[in-house]
Amino acid sequence: MKERLMRSIMGWLASFTIALIIVFVIKTFIGMPTTVKGTSMAGTLYPNDKLFLSTWDVNFNNIPDRGTIITFQAPSVEILDDISDCRAIYSSNSRSLWEKFLYYSLGISNSSYIKRVIGLPGDHIEIKNDCVYINGNLYEEDYLADSVKTNMRTGGICSDIVVPDGCVYVLGDNRNASIDSRKFGCVPVGKIEGKVIGRWWPANKTGAV
Repeated sequence: MKERLMRSIMGWLASFTIALIIVFVIKTFIGMPTTVKGTSMAGTLYPNDKLFLSTWDVNFNNIPDRGTIITFQAPSVEILDDISDCRAIYSSNSRSLWEKFLYYSLGISNSSYIKRVIGLPGDHIEIKNDCVYINGNLYEEDYLADSVKTNMRTGGICSDIVVPDGCVYVLGDNRNASIDSRKFGCVPVGKIEGKVIGRWWPANKTGAV
């Protein structure tokens, strides 16, 4: 009886381990689903939208293209008070061991943001005249409604910076309700979790984003 029970337990553990390995491989080299929780991308994405993320490029620390929508680990400090470096701050223990296990094995995270890549390494980003300027040129954002203004009225000090090497400057499409690089600084590429390649729910909005 005990031997049968032990064989059953070992079989269950083996199946569970194999399933975790399969999920880990898919998550690492292909992608994973995610759900939008906040309103910072409203106008483009809305709460409860179901998305599919590609994780292939980010696992090799490739710089995403400008305009790409990405998810990344939320910085530990929401508002920088010194922009001498202008990189987002992450504490060494910004995720608990349990959160790390859930994320790296199943892709589950309780502390991620979703934003759009605006500035690439070396870009001079300026927020002025209710618009974004990159290297002195007005950056046209056709995906934004005409009523959307980009300014610093909600706070932050990162309005005139050069994006550091290995980082990106990100903004939410819903500029008045977005905590983004204007406040927490530039996101290290190593903190990016995936790039959005499509929406699969709701059904009437299925397709590339």
